[in-house]
Order: sequence, then structure tokens, then C-alpha cells
Amino acid sequence: MITTQKIEAGKSRLSLARYFPILDWGARYNRDILTSDLVAALIVTIMLIPQSLAYALLAGLPAQVGLYASILPILAYAIFGTSSTLAVGPVAVISLMTAAAAGQVAAQGSPEYIAAALILALLSGATLMVMGLLKLGFLANLLSHPVVSGFISASGIIIATSQFKHILGISASGESMPRLLDTLYANILDLNVTTLIIGLASMAFLFWVRKGLKPLLIGLGLSQRPADLIAKAGPVVAVIISILAVVILDLAEYGVKTVGIIPTSLPPISAPMFDAQLWQELAIPALLISIIGFVESVSVAQTLAAKRRQRIDPDQELIGLGSANLAAAFSGGYPVTGGFARSVVNFDAGAETPAAGAFTAVGIALAALFLTPFLASLPIAVLAATIIVAVLSLVDLKTPFIIWRYSKSDFSAMAATILITLILGVESGVIAGVLLSLALFLWRSSRPHAAVVGRVPGTEHFRNIERHKVITLPHLLMIRIDESLTYLNARWLEEYVLEKIAGRDELRHVVLMCSAINAIDASALESLEAINHRLSDAGITLHLSEVKGPVMDRLKRSTFLDDLTGDIFLSQDKAFADLAVRTEDGDSPQQTGDIWQARGLI
Repeated sequence: MITTQKIEAGKSRLSLARYFPILDWGARYNRDILTSDLVAALIVTIMLIPQSLAYALLAGLPAQVGLYASILPILAYAIFGTSSTLAVGPVAVISLMTAAAAGQVAAQGSPEYIAAALILALLSGATLMVMGLLKLGFLANLLSHPVVSGFISASGIIIATSQFKHILGISASGESMPRLLDTLYANILDLNVTTLIIGLASMAFLFWVRKGLKPLLIGLGLSQRPADLIAKAGPVVAVIISILAVVILDLAEYGVKTVGIIPTSLPPISAPMFDAQLWQELAIPALLISIIGFVESVSVAQTLAAKRRQRIDPDQELIGLGSANLAAAFSGGYPVTGGFARSVVNFDAGAETPAAGAFTAVGIALAALFLTPFLASLPIAVLAATIIVAVLSLVDLKTPFIIWRYSKSDFSAMAATILITLILGVESGVIAGVLLSLALFLWRSSRPHAAVVGRVPGTEHFRNIERHKVITLPHLLMIRIDESLTYLNARWLEEYVLEKIAGRDELRHVVLMCSAINAIDASALESLEAINHRLSDAGITLHLSEVKGPVMDRLKRSTFLDDLTGDIFLSQDKAFADLAVRTEDGDSPQQTGDIWQARGLI
């Protein structure tokens, strides 16, 4: 009885751990893991404080909102997420998308604008949660890598450009490159020289920290890992130096804009405003934020998990990210997701479990309580420089050339996404990316690869007659189909087979080699039946070879096998051997010689 109770308890815990991963890694938690997580949390906290402020600025929100979005959302992900190193919080692309969506329904700085950001977090969180419960994580695969890469690169360019107004100390607005460049040019004569000096100096320092500090520290005798982690903390040094400069030199008198007073408090717990009309207007932007946030997050999580030979559950990640966004919605934040740079730092710092994120949340909460008075004199230009340096790493200039050489169609989709995002803005870019990914998938699925094959002499292998020297027979046509058969390509298959038999009076047998076919839907089954009847009317027998078990199981539930004029062969070699000698009387000597030659190779 005790054994049975233990087994049942174990099953119950595993069932709960499926939705609460904290029960899994929490059971294995020990002092060594705690030490690793605390060290990682300290380093990520130092990095996240200026990033949170900067990304709130990018989203058009008060600075403290960035801190609020880095507390309860991280705690929620630590409970429900499956990645041991993913660092959740505000990120550049989602911040830009939040600004674009909220800016359509309210003016930046207004209470309605902040309310719109909370609603976006709520709707995004609810969307992700529903997708996770329905196990729809596979939908992220509908966005192709070239399209996602193109969108992120274009967004990085827009983000960097949008921050130059703070570097120059001027006013500018817009969600697309034409609008941004136009307003920057119109106000360029109003630039503030002191702000420009601070902005350029901060950018130069941060670029040097990113590229030059690590080699310098290694040259001074520091090992690689500590040198890398110290280099990641560069933005904190820029923040401290710039605050001291503003206070000591009284730079505010010279027109240098600062963050200003930040409330010293923990996140306020409140529900987002309910306005049916506003929710409806923000529903589509929230869906797009959910998709992009999930794709970006799960890509980072899978990459880091693979390095440790771990795995993540994409469906549970949807729940983890959904809970993080719901937490943001009820704690004064805005939409969040997993950030690449922070996650890499978390990984390199030795984080072992999501508890590292929970400790980071505690660190941010302490910063919100005790450090915010010191951040009031932080120049906005420094935060802008932090954003510019961070997002320029998102701009991938190599991938377009690689994809151009590999696939012109993928490059076309990528280029179109980049151009639409730059010209029309991020929301149009996301929609275009989704539509282009789907269009590309549908186009490829509707025209799958197929080949007429022949036997490689002296082997049992069959290859494309256009690529290899193979044996073929006049009365036998063998076609290999390299795609599952669905309604998308069913009509194409009919046309392809009829095209290949046209003008071949000596043809008696057609074999469809089904080794690459994983499924045949009802539309494709109807097309196979039509092919069978048309070939029969032409005096040609249709055969199948190498049909997979699940496909055969479905075919047995139809009448197709009863009506099939030919046979089903276990292997293509068996089909070739049997059909090579199935010929009518009256074949020419040349044909007979070919057949017996083939038999000699069997």
C-alpha cells in the first residue's frame, strides 16, 4: 500500500510539474545551485537596471514602468517557465511595438497611453496563455527565420534612429524611417551641444566597452569569464559617471534632459482599465506582440538550452510568457519577453535554474525602493546611447547575403519584410512577415519536388534520372514524390503525372514511390483515385511502393486500394524487379534486350 501511495504521489507531482516546472527543479535545489543563481542574479540585476529604464523610454512610458516590468513578470516566469537561463523583461523590439500600438490610441505621456500599455500586456498575456493551454506552440514555426531576421534587423534600425532625437537633444516623432528622418531633419538646428557631447561620449564608451574592454582585461591577466561579465556591466559605469557629471557640473542648466524624479515604491497592484472599444482596437497589435515576443524568446531559450544539452517545452513557454505578461498587466508594467543579451549574460554568469530570475526580481525591487533617488539626474541621452548600442547588435547585415546565395525566394520574403517595416512601421512589418511566411509556405507546398527515377546500376538505389546515370525501361515510369500529399498539391500531382506519361505509347506501368510521403489527405486521395482511373483508361497500370505504415492505415479505410489497378510494393527495388518483366507480346527486340539487361542486374 505504501509503495502504491508513493507511486501515485510521484505521478501526481509529475503531472503538476508539467504546468508548474518549479516543482521539478525546486525538488533538486541545493546550496551549490543557490550560489550559482545568486551570482548570476547579481550580474543580471546590474545590467537590467539601466536597460529597464532605457526600454521604458523607448516604449514612451515613465522610467519606473521599466522597473515594474522587471519584478513580478520575472517571478511569474520563474514559476511557470522551462528555461533555466532565459531572462524575461522589457526588450527593444517589444518596446517599439508597444509604443507603435499605444500611440495609435493615445498621446505619449497621457494616462490613457499608460493604460493602453497595460491592456497590451493583459491581452498579450491572455493570448499566450490560451495558446499554451491549447498546445499551439508550433504556430511559431509559421514565421520563417529569414522573415523574423529581416523584421528584427529593420526594427533595430528604426529603434536606433528614433533614439537620435535624445542624442541630439531635439524633438522628433514617427514609427517609420521616412517620418523619423523627416522630423529629425526638420529640427536638427535645435540641437543641444551639451546633450550631443554626452550622447556621443556615452555611445563611444559603450561601443569600446563592448568590443575593447574584454581584450584589455584579459591582457591584464583576468580570465575570460570574469572579463566578459565585467564588460557586460559597462552601461552601469556610464550611468554612474553621467549622473556625477550632471550633479557636479550642473548640466541641467545647459538644457540636458534627465530622467527626473522616479517614485520610490514597489509596483502598484491594480487591474487594467476595461474599455471594450479600446480592447478591440488593441487586440491585433497585442496578437502581433505575442507572436514576435514568443518567437524571439523561444529561439533564445532553445539556443541556450542546447548548449547544456537541455530542452525546453515550447507549449509551456507560452504559459510562462503568458503569466509574465499577465503579471506585468496587474503590476504597472508593459509587455515583456525573453531578452537575448540578458539571457546570454545570465547563461555565462552560471545561472542553473529560473530561481536566478527570481533573485534578479528581488534585486530590481530593492533598486526601485532605494536607488531611484540617485537616478533622477541620469541624462536621457545616456539611456538613448544604451539603447542604440544594444539594438545595433540586432541588425544582421550578413544573413541577407547568405540567404541570397542559398534561396532567392527566401531572400525576397526577407527583403520585402525589411522594406515594409522600414517604410510603413513595425506593425505593418509584422503583418507582412506573417503573410509572406504563409505565402511562401503555401507556394512551396503547392509545388513539391518530384522526380522521375531510375535504378543505379549494380545497386538497389533509385535516383533522379536528370542527376545520375541510371537504368530506365520504356514500359515503366517510376516517380518519386518528396512531399506529403494535401489539398495544396493534389491538383499539381495529377498534372505532373499526366505530363510525364504524355507521348509515351509504350508505357504500361507507373509506380509512385511514396517513401517521402507522411500523409495523404482527402483531397489528395481523390486526386490519386482520378489518376488511377485516367491511367486505367489509357491502358496503364498504377502501382505504389514504399508506403509508410500510418499512410497505409488511412488508405485501408478507403476504397482506393480496392480500385487500384496495380500492386503495392514493399520496396522500390521489388517493384522494379517485378515490373521489368511485365510486358505485352510484340515488344521490340530492343525493348526485350533492355528488360533482360535489367533482370541481369536484379
